[in-house]
Order: sequence, then C-alpha cells, then structure tokens
Amino acid sequence: MTISKLITTAILVSSFAALSSGLVAQGLTGREIVEKVYNRETGDDQTSILTMTLSNANGSQRVRKIKQFTKIVGNAEKSIMFFQSPADVKNTSFMNWSYDDGKADDQWIYLPAIKKTKRISSDSKNDYFMGSDFTYDDLGDRKLDADDHALLREEKMNGKDCYVIESISKDEEYMYTKTITWIDKSNFIGVKKEFYDEDEDLLKVLTIKEYQEISGLLIISNSEMKNVQRNHTTSIVLSDIKINTNIPASTFSERMMMRGI
Repeated sequence: MTISKLITTAILVSSFAALSSGLVAQGLTGREIVEKVYNRETGDDQTSILTMTLSNANGSQRVRKIKQFTKIVGNAEKSIMFFQSPADVKNTSFMNWSYDDGKADDQWIYLPAIKKTKRISSDSKNDYFMGSDFTYDDLGDRKLDADDHALLREEKMNGKDCYVIESISKDEEYMYTKTITWIDKSNFIGVKKEFYDEDEDLLKVLTIKEYQEISGLLIISNSEMKNVQRNHTTSIVLSDIKINTNIPASTFSERMMMRGI
C-alpha cells in the first residue's frame, strides 16, 4: 500500500478499481500480488479533508485538520497538504512527488514560523512527520522492486480471504527490516500492514478500518497507524472526497506551499 500506496498518502490516500468478476488468478507470486496493489486505478486527481488524530499512552489527543490535493502530472503522482488547524501548525504545508521511473521521491515542508520551505533530505526520511506515527518515508511511494516479496500464506482477516505477503528490503540500511501485509483477495486492498524495526521486532501496525466507493473507485477513508513500542496512535479519516476535478498542476509548487489556500 502507500501506505505503501497508503497513504499519499498512506498517508496518506489509497484508491483503486474493484475486480468486477471477483475471479483471482491462481498461482500468483508475492511480487505479482503486490504489483496488483500498486497498479490499481487512482483517477486523475483527488481532493479531501483529512482529520489526523494523535493519541498517546495516557489517552490524551491532538486533532489536526488538513486540506489535501493529489494529481497525476506526467510521470509523477504529486500531493500537497495544507494544515488548517490547530493554531500551532496552521499554514504548515507538505508536498510529495512520487515518480513511476524508479527515481526517489522528492519531498518539501513549509514552516510558517521561519517562513521557509525545507527540502526533506534522504537522511531525514526516517524522521516522524509532524509528531505522527508516519515517517516521511511512509508518506512517499515505496517502489515495487525496492523489496523482495514472498507469499507466506493465505488466511482470513476480519472475515476477508487474504494473501499474507512478507516484503524484505534490498537495502540493509532501510529503517524497516521487513513488512508483512494482509491483502484482500477480492479487490487487492491491503487491509493490515506490520512494520518491523532493525532488530526485527514489531514496531508499528497499520490498519485500514473503512473504505468507500466514489466515482467507481474504492477509496480508503479511515486508517490507523499504531506504534506498539511507544503506545502511540495516529488515525486518519478522510471526508469531502472529490475525484477528477481538474486540479491545476500549478497547485503543486513551492510557491503554493508558502501561499497556502
């Protein structure tokens, strides 16, 4: 998923066409299954309101409202987020460009307190985004061939028949030694994903709680990332979702990050 395509996303948006026949080819390899998740239909562009809720071990919460735009521009999927509330993060913006030619993602963050746009370096991709449980790397688009994918088994998850896929990074320096993903066999939605740290201990669990059909596409609208080691959770709920509204390509620029909406 983006999350892994989890999220622009995952973060944080994931969308694709359901299989009309419900027939799934037998004998798929792990890579072929993950490729079907990657190659789902996303539409030309998408806008939404994103509610991000951060919950700590004591049960206290912080809620953030974000306006999000995503668009396919040439060989890149571009996304931009504008924080609308609360006051301490208002006018912060984040932009991600993911490429389909294998090139590494480009990412920027605008910090209104210093009135500067900062490019996220490769050394900072493991940092957590705005106090959430998503890293900058999580918000990008993990390349299909960055990992070796193996089909571990098939089992039910919340009543759904799923493939269980283990993905091991080809880069020994990558922050996750492996991930394990449960993928719904009927529509190739990743419904759960486990992330393991450098010691191969479970670090985080991403759960897809709800998706809905909009304009013929399935859109993940409610997801949760739980850091089991910190006992900290980030939930993301999308609302006012609109697809194919001809968002101008000029929306995805450093100028717009500073200008806001």
